[in-house]
Amino acid sequence: MSGDPVLLDIDGPIATITLNRPAVGNVVDMAMARGLLRAAIVCDQDASLRCVVLTGAGKLFCGGGDLSVFAEAGQGIPAYLSELAGTLHLAIARLMRMARPLLVLVNGPAAGAGLSLALIGDVVLAADTAHFTAAYGSVGLSPDGGMSWLLPRLVGVRRAQEIIIANRRIGAQEAAAIGLVTRVAADLPAEGLAEARALAAAPTAAVAEARALLLASSHTPLEAQLEAEARAIAAMGGTQDCREGVTAFAGRRTPRFSGA
Repeated sequence: MSGDPVLLDIDGPIATITLNRPAVGNVVDMAMARGLLRAAIVCDQDASLRCVVLTGAGKLFCGGGDLSVFAEAGQGIPAYLSELAGTLHLAIARLMRMARPLLVLVNGPAAGAGLSLALIGDVVLAADTAHFTAAYGSVGLSPDGGMSWLLPRLVGVRRAQEIIIANRRIGAQEAAAIGLVTRVAADLPAEGLAEARALAAAPTAAVAEARALLLASSHTPLEAQLEAEARAIAAMGGTQDCREGVTAFAGRRTPRFSGA
């Protein structure tokens, strides 16, 4: 339904999750957090999917938390924020750990939890109208949505301090230059569709292993990471996709991966 705060559209191997509160800048309330979790579970569990796209409806990607609900919560705001962040975090964890790539299309400004959601993609394309703001300090809050974990990994601790603590807004071109996003797209819908199709054509099992290895790399000792890589590449060597890739290379043709 068009009135749902989160839309999930599945077209063959590609699922598109759309944050759908455009009238209020796609800000996150409990209904949106729960809707995102439901969509993330579907995408995590549906083995037929080969790529997941996350984007926003309207002019903004996501303006962060819904401050009007925060105000209504009054003295109950700590409990509300605990449930809201906890629900959002369950969704983010599933999207980051699912066995298929995540493409984020940042169609406009992203702030607060919206910035966090913009960071979680394997590939992140931004419209030239997008800009990025942590915004938490403006309302006396600290980050959520994984921002304090993801942002330093992407742009370095010093830049993360400036973005989060000094609350400096980052424009789309600068975001691409410092590695906050993959690139700026002149035509986001067209480039996003082409990128989604390319990711859907990739060897899904190998992509899943690569995602898991990258997530583990920040806290795994070198020797343990090397062992994990050796086990993963050996396992991938037994897949149909690997056989197809090697055969296609020898035959000088484009591989047709099945995810098997």
